[in-house]
Amino acid sequence: MPKDSATERPTSRHLNGNGTKHSIRLWVGFVISVLGVCALFSQFWTYAQQQPVVLQALGGGMVAALTTALGTVPVMFSQRMSERTQDTLFGFGAGVMLAACVFSLILPGMAAVREQAMWGNSEFAAAGVIGLSVLLGAAAMMGIDRLLPHEHFIKGREGPDLDTARKLQRTWLFVFAITLHNFPEGLAIGVGYASNGIGGNALATGIAIQDIPEGLVVAVALLAAGYRRSTAVLLAMLTGLVEPIGAVLGAAVVSTSIGVLPWGLGFAAGAMLFVISHEIIPESHRKGHESFATGGLMLGFVLMMFMDTALG
Repeated sequence: MPKDSATERPTSRHLNGNGTKHSIRLWVGFVISVLGVCALFSQFWTYAQQQPVVLQALGGGMVAALTTALGTVPVMFSQRMSERTQDTLFGFGAGVMLAACVFSLILPGMAAVREQAMWGNSEFAAAGVIGLSVLLGAAAMMGIDRLLPHEHFIKGREGPDLDTARKLQRTWLFVFAITLHNFPEGLAIGVGYASNGIGGNALATGIAIQDIPEGLVVAVALLAAGYRRSTAVLLAMLTGLVEPIGAVLGAAVVSTSIGVLPWGLGFAAGAMLFVISHEIIPESHRKGHESFATGGLMLGFVLMMFMDTALG
């Protein structure tokens, strides 16, 4: 019996027509997106030219992103790195970040509070404002950590809904975890430049130094997790791009008002302290190399302390 015309399968002409329309829509959407990005960049550039601090923060963040990419270069030629070396490098990065929190963020933040007339040069007010802002920064990171599905290299998957996490590719879960790690670093760079444009160089340099081994460790971990060498290197490089974004955001917010400065410094410190305690140190202590991780932490702390105090 002849089939009803309503139940006939679409002809190849129909399929080709639908495919062409879909392709056109994709290209139109792509062009609109590119134009939108160009418009946003043009507006940002106009704004940044009026805010030298924002440009300085962007430069510092880009340097940190470039050093992250630089750290991945050895993985292009060799994938061998002992777990002990990885844990030592994790500890080194934690030490740099810990010293940056103290000498580049918390202490300058307390000084900024004392300099503001509304607080009357009160040590109690300085400790209270910075203490509260540190807690706010840590709470914000904890909230993001709870809401955003992500995967650690060793600890595994975390987030609000494991079913949702399972639907996401592991690549994106790793990227989310690294973003949680890197954003506070960029935020700290931006706030550092907003507090003292020239002095912020020490903070940006210290974070950039620890980003070299960090980029290497991330690429090696992705490689060990089963990703292709090119994918591991590319993802590790791309994770550094969140740092200039955080740097611009931090500088833009803090530079709007001198009263926001101590709160921004404390908030950035709290966010970094959360990452150190929740992410880096636990990751470096899970494979039995605690002594090497602690040694790396001490070395990184002293190096950053020296850079921040002796080199200013």
